[in-house]
Amino acid sequence: MMTDVMTETRTEQVNPSTFSLRIEDGIGIITMDVPGERMNTLRASFVDEIQAILTEVAADRAIRGLVLCSGKADSFIAGADVHMLNDCTSAEQAEALSRAGQQIFNRLAALEIPLIAAIHGPCLGGGLELALACHGRVCSDDDNTRLGLPEVQLGLIPGSGGTQRLPRLVGLPRALDMMLTGKQLRPRQALKAGLVDDMVPQSILLQTAIELARQGKPTRSRKKDLKTLLLTANPLGRKLVFDKALGTLRHKTRGKYPAPARLLQVVRTGYERGMDQGLAAEAEAFGELVMSPESAALRQLFFATTEMKKETRWQGAEPNRLARIGVLGGGLMGGGIAFVTATKAGLPVRIKDISNQGINQAMANAHGLLAPKVKKKQLRDSEMKRQLARITGTLDYSGFERVDLVVEAVFEDLEVKRQMVAEVEANCPAHTIFATNTSSLPIHQIADGATRPGQVVGLHYFSPVHKMPLAEIIPHAGTSPVTVATALTLARAQGKTPIVVQDKAGFYVNRILAPYLNEAARLLLEGEPIEAIDSALLDYGFPVGALTLLDEVGIDVAAKISLVLARELGERFTAPDVFGKLLADKRHGKKNGRGFYCHDKKGQKGKKDKKGKHKPVDESLYALLGIKPRRRLPAQELAERCVLSMLNEAALTLDEGVIASARDGDIGAVFGIGFPPFNGGPFFFMHQQGIQSVVDKMDEYARKYGARFAPCEPLRKLAESGGSYY
Repeated sequence: MMTDVMTETRTEQVNPSTFSLRIEDGIGIITMDVPGERMNTLRASFVDEIQAILTEVAADRAIRGLVLCSGKADSFIAGADVHMLNDCTSAEQAEALSRAGQQIFNRLAALEIPLIAAIHGPCLGGGLELALACHGRVCSDDDNTRLGLPEVQLGLIPGSGGTQRLPRLVGLPRALDMMLTGKQLRPRQALKAGLVDDMVPQSILLQTAIELARQGKPTRSRKKDLKTLLLTANPLGRKLVFDKALGTLRHKTRGKYPAPARLLQVVRTGYERGMDQGLAAEAEAFGELVMSPESAALRQLFFATTEMKKETRWQGAEPNRLARIGVLGGGLMGGGIAFVTATKAGLPVRIKDISNQGINQAMANAHGLLAPKVKKKQLRDSEMKRQLARITGTLDYSGFERVDLVVEAVFEDLEVKRQMVAEVEANCPAHTIFATNTSSLPIHQIADGATRPGQVVGLHYFSPVHKMPLAEIIPHAGTSPVTVATALTLARAQGKTPIVVQDKAGFYVNRILAPYLNEAARLLLEGEPIEAIDSALLDYGFPVGALTLLDEVGIDVAAKISLVLARELGERFTAPDVFGKLLADKRHGKKNGRGFYCHDKKGQKGKKDKKGKHKPVDESLYALLGIKPRRRLPAQELAERCVLSMLNEAALTLDEGVIASARDGDIGAVFGIGFPPFNGGPFFFMHQQGIQSVVDKMDEYARKYGARFAPCEPLRKLAESGGSYY
């Protein structure tokens, strides 16, 4: 590759495609623009190109300052190209990549003339590390501008000096908060933190950066509050910061994510032994983490979701244009769907409910989600009002004569949903798509009797809608490809990661979840304490325990789904005799304050965790079930019994074509039910463990606990053939 290098008096070619240099009155403007890509990403091959640019700059004494900017309209640098990490076959090779990045950024930082970064749009990972190596930074005030080091989300740490430069710039507490969580700062936050020197409208961003470069290297002191100074200016203060961060990490990660702990070690090394030792520790840790199974799994998820975002068609069909959306039902689900439609997709949405109370509640919930963002200055009040204005309500179908797609979110009753189909067909345009949000009812039965069955599709959201990232798109046999493509488009616009699944009982997520929950209930009937079961699953890597999840979802909902699955798929889905007894005792979970845990205020006066949020177990439940709780099995075995049931069912769903690929199955499990991300999903986990190893474990449990653990035939055949899912 060649880059155009131009001055007022000459034009030279030095690898033209990615970096260009032009001179304006003594200020060199370096523009990065990766050809053929929507966003800039850093690649190892760019090192030579940057070196060539710097050689040209050093040779031209007329250049008194430099500005680094992006040639992309809506982004600075989104990070490093993650694919190059997959090409590494050893920790030493990955460490060499890190050292190469460090060396070139060190050369930038050592320039005698000022170098200013002009940042608009995402400035993440290696992009921010590059900006940190500059002597100053100016960012646009655009809402798309974000600055952060999110490497920990891929099981990594910053590898090009970020672990050393960020704490020295913004202070240790803030830097650790950013790097350990992957938090991205908005422009105003970045300015307040001292991460950037100025924030201006995009229209004057480049000129402001040029003027800053003319003034020389920024020397104004960065004000740090007294608390930050006390915590970072002496060894004792820093020890307090590191110890607190480590304690928080252990509580959150339970030792399952190695990257955050390594990051703390690397940052600490830099503080105690200096920058050079810190960089060496950073490169070594980066190399080792690249080769870790946790990072491999997290990167696999990253590639899968990135690939899915590019799939805009379905079976060759283009989606319909969406301008207005209707929602039937203003309850918890309907209100949540309306919220993400108005705020994420930016589309006007009309809610129809049978009462004003339902509409008002949906609007109140939307306001309740946005108001805290305004208070934290993450959202302008005017923008909140603009988003809320997109949500309107009606008790009839007025306004529905213009909607392009209707999401039905009424309660789970087949006849009611069929009535909704008929009403939509009677009151909406002929092209309107009917998307039903159902967790258990077959889509083909809902479409039965429809005038336009090709425009009926399942669109299954997960609660709470504004938080849960997955959506299941469920076409029945007669759903048109255009309808599926349009539903996918809406889900993505709402901020969801959608997967297409077949119209079979339980679809995908609930089908693999049911045996997992059933096994947890069996463990309870065997006398294992509720907190022991949930704690074992938390230790395994799930975000919540199975019994906590049942309380959240609703014991009544889970029982109903289990009945449907048992009727459609057979005896293996028959739930243990727990749900019936709980429902007879009016225990529906969190929704009515009674479940496995105490959810009412009176019940919460017992045990609490350090944050005071823990809900104690409802001890009266043991007497109701006729059991005496006692820990019998080790935590690993408790978790494996639940997880193996899920893995077995996942293998069956893929064999039956419920999901199209192992990739979709992994995305569905991680984003839909919180399967441990560091394991990459059920299929990637079995791939990493080895299919034969998984089958052997299932056989072992089948001998100990019964035939329900016996590996399904597709899984056994895969093991015998020596195959795998990836």
